[in-house]
Amino acid sequence: MAAGRPLDCLYDPLYTLSSEKDHSKANIQLIGDKLVKVPIFTSMFSSLIHFPGYSLCLDSKDPVPPLIDRRWRGRAQQRLEALQQLALGQPSLQIPPIVYEDPEVSGRNRYKYFARPLIPSNMLLPPNVCYATEMIDPFILSATRDSKIFGPKLRTLGTQTDYRDGEAQTDPYSPEYVVPSGSVPELLTLATLTWGRGLPAGLAEVEMIERAREKRAWEATLPAMDNAAQIAKRRKMMDDMERKEWAFREQEIEKLQEIRLRVLKKLLLRQQEKQSELDAKRLDDHWQNHQKAKKEKMKKIQHDFVLMLRKLIAKRKNVMGKLERRDIIKEYTDFASQTYAPLSRIGYFPDNHSERFVVKNFYLNTFAGLCELEAALPHSVTQAKIKAPKPKHTTTKTGFVKRAARLEVQLALVHQALLEKKNKVEEPKKPLRFLKKIEKPVPRPPTPILEKPSVEEEEIELAVICLQKLLRGRAIQNLMFEEKEKRMELIQELRTTHALHEDGQLLLKAEEQTIRALQQQRDLQMHELSSVESRLAQEEGRALANMFDFLSKELLRLQEERRIHAFVMLAERQRRMREAEESGRRQVEERHRQEEDEIFRQVVKVQQSTIDSYLEDIILSTMENTAEEQAREEIQRMAVEINDIAYEMESCRTHLQSEEIVAELVYAFLIPEIEKTSIREKVRQSQRKHIYAAHQIIHRSTEELLADPALQQETSASRIEGDPPAGTGGGLSPSDGPDKDGTAS
Repeated sequence: MAAGRPLDCLYDPLYTLSSEKDHSKANIQLIGDKLVKVPIFTSMFSSLIHFPGYSLCLDSKDPVPPLIDRRWRGRAQQRLEALQQLALGQPSLQIPPIVYEDPEVSGRNRYKYFARPLIPSNMLLPPNVCYATEMIDPFILSATRDSKIFGPKLRTLGTQTDYRDGEAQTDPYSPEYVVPSGSVPELLTLATLTWGRGLPAGLAEVEMIERAREKRAWEATLPAMDNAAQIAKRRKMMDDMERKEWAFREQEIEKLQEIRLRVLKKLLLRQQEKQSELDAKRLDDHWQNHQKAKKEKMKKIQHDFVLMLRKLIAKRKNVMGKLERRDIIKEYTDFASQTYAPLSRIGYFPDNHSERFVVKNFYLNTFAGLCELEAALPHSVTQAKIKAPKPKHTTTKTGFVKRAARLEVQLALVHQALLEKKNKVEEPKKPLRFLKKIEKPVPRPPTPILEKPSVEEEEIELAVICLQKLLRGRAIQNLMFEEKEKRMELIQELRTTHALHEDGQLLLKAEEQTIRALQQQRDLQMHELSSVESRLAQEEGRALANMFDFLSKELLRLQEERRIHAFVMLAERQRRMREAEESGRRQVEERHRQEEDEIFRQVVKVQQSTIDSYLEDIILSTMENTAEEQAREEIQRMAVEINDIAYEMESCRTHLQSEEIVAELVYAFLIPEIEKTSIREKVRQSQRKHIYAAHQIIHRSTEELLADPALQQETSASRIEGDPPAGTGGGLSPSDGPDKDGTAS
């Protein structure tokens, strides 16, 4: 059963179920779809089991009307099959005949028995319809019989069904027919055409029918073979007709060849388009791969370029190669320094030691701490008391609420709602701030009034109806007369069978003898004609065989020629495609070569700049070393000269000159040292207040821990575990004190 068609088991007459069990399952499924959740007003938002928020009820709206029979339709068929089986064993048992339903060929089922051919609108052809003859009951009144014959006054030209076309009957129904003896209806010549194979008839089928009619008319005009002249005339007419048929056949073969050529061209074009799409896709993929490789190379070059720039910047910061001492205060005051945000490329990963920041609580991580925490909690926390809610209305001992109590509660709620609505004070209407457009309703159209026909029109209509009845009666009389003329031979045969007089019997015997003599004569003529026709057919067969052989060979030659031409075209196309691919490949290679040359040029440029910077560093360091050596040699030479001058002066100096030299040395060395010591003391005094503030900030948490005994116990436990106590890591290290010169670092 389809998901969107659950009522097929009741409506569709072609829907068949295997048993009554399946029919019951389908009905149960229909009932299950009608279950509706109905909320309960008093416990609408409840989630308790004994106070449900909704109840399941059957929907009163039934999509199936009551006039539809819900019983299984296969029981009558089973009963009929059982009766048929019993009738086989008991001949005395009579089974009533099966009366089938009227197919209504001329009524609502008319569309199933004909189809409109796909032909141009200017060719008006009668529809290919074969109606069944209706049986007219002679005991029906004339008016009813007339309405049955001529059809109702109102006729349904289009019908609409609840089922789609795929589930309805697609093959038109052809009723049974009886062919009178001696008549060959033209419609029976189209018995080979079936639905889907020639029907509905198209333009080709209509042309075939017209050719068949022309051939039958031509066969009727053929002369009889009584003498040699008639035979020669007949042979000439047959040769002309044969030439026409062969010409028509050649035209058909040419049409088929043109159709095949068009199909072959379409296939070749489609194959060429697919191949071009495939080539374009391959070129796109190749280009994408090259672009991806190019991006990766550019990314790597950019990364190396940034790395070299970073190295050069780091080198140029300290061109002279001086050693700088670590400034700890500057690092701790700058939040972008390595102390707060270390770089991963240096080798430090902040997430490696994340377990150091996990909070470790004695009361939560140890069993003794949990026991101590539970003992410290009050009794009301560990043992909660839950009081059952008191019912709002009286209940029985088993907890059941009586209907009267429920009604009282609902009435009280309704009374309360009515009182609130009654005592509700209406708020005054606020003045409108903006203009509001009031739309007028659309006026209703005037009611049409049917004019009463006049007496003269009624009399004219009655006269027309009477005239119609007379015409219909006359048409029935003409129809009966035509049917009588058609079946006159049967009437005469019935009369001959009931002839009782001897004269009539003698006449019948004489007629029988004459008929037999005529039959023998006709048989002899037919035998002679059959022998002549067999010889003619043999000659015709030989000529046709030779002609067919020649045509088949010509057809094979044409096919081979076309095939070779197609192969040549395919080879030419493939050559052009290969040339195009080669030119495209050459262009891609040239573009790739240009890209590689540009990349090589950029790499050489970067290397040249790197070599220039490296040589510049070497030249600068060489110049510094040379200058340092020259300065050292100059200082040594000047020291030797000064020593020589000092030795000469010392050898020839007096007591007063010695005292003067000592005084100059004391003034040049001792006094500046004393001034330097005093300046350092001033700097130390100015920095002491900052150091004191830092000590207060760092040791404040330690003093709080010492003041709180619980925190002191936690600190002692953490010391036992091996972690340093909180607050001790904030002090200064020995290296943070004053240096050898006495200045704070």
